[in-house]
Formats: sequence, C-alpha cells, structure tokens
Amino acid sequence: MMEQNEQIIHSSFWTNFFTSKTDETNLREALQALPIFKELSKRDCSLLLNIVHNRIYVAGEYIFYQGDPGLGMYIIREGEVEIKRENQGKKHTLLANLKKGDFFGELALVDGEKRSASAISKTDAKLAVIFKPDLEEFIDKIPKKGIKIMRGISKIIAARLRKLNADLDQQ
Repeated sequence: MMEQNEQIIHSSFWTNFFTSKTDETNLREALQALPIFKELSKRDCSLLLNIVHNRIYVAGEYIFYQGDPGLGMYIIREGEVEIKRENQGKKHTLLANLKKGDFFGELALVDGEKRSASAISKTDAKLAVIFKPDLEEFIDKIPKKGIKIMRGISKIIAARLRKLNADLDQQ
C-alpha cells in the first residue's frame, strides 16, 4: 500500500502542482548564465527568482507533448531531456539531446502557441520553469526588465532560425 501512495506522490500530477518556488543562489547564477537573461543584473535575476518554479521528472516522463499549449520555458538544472517531433506518419524524429544548463520551450513565452515537439526526460531531471502568465505579470510590474528579457528571447529565436537556415542550405 505504501508503494502505491509513493507512486502517486511522485507522479507528475503532484509534482507539477505542489512544488514550491525557489530562491536558491545557484539558480540565480544559472539564470544569469543564460543568453536570454544576459542583460539582467544580479539584482534583476534575484527578482526573477520569484517567478521560477522547480519541477522534477523521472526518466521517460513527458514534460510536454507535441500539440500541447505552450505554457512556459524550461531550464535543465540536472539530467537530460530529449526533444522529439512526430510527423504525419507517426514517425518520431529526435531533434535535440539537451543537458544541464540548456533551456527549451522559450517560444511559449512569446506566443503561447501549441508545442511543435515533445519534451521527454531522458534521465531523472530537475528543471526550473518560467510560466508565461508569471512572466507577463513580471513584465507589467517592471517593464524595463521585461524589455531586456524579450530582447534576449528574440536574439535566441533569431540565432536558432539562422542556424536552421544554414542547416537547410547544407542539404
């Protein structure tokens, strides 16, 4: 009986809804290291911690599915995550293997559209998440910081688009 209860407690349902916000110093440093938040000061990143949530996923667990609404951006603190896309023939294509320090899902912070691929925890993983509604509230309260964040996201999207174009030119 206890094992069954433990499985329920450790399920993604409970983890996703009842994990507390974080205020760890190393998370602030991790945020500052990301290109998206490069323009923010230490103090700005400390303010940003108020909207960062920790999530834990077990190996093989879906973080989100292709077609799900885009609700937030994820930062890998520990573990590995695979990004896969399913085509119309139901064939899965591995798009990326991500590890500690990598991030994904940033488009959700801009448009909130459906996910273009699935994210699956390859190993047990600890992720930090910034949800779109929280970021929007942050931007409303501190517009100058919000502009810096959106500029950082725009630069990442532009760089990834240029890389994709270069890869297509190689084919």
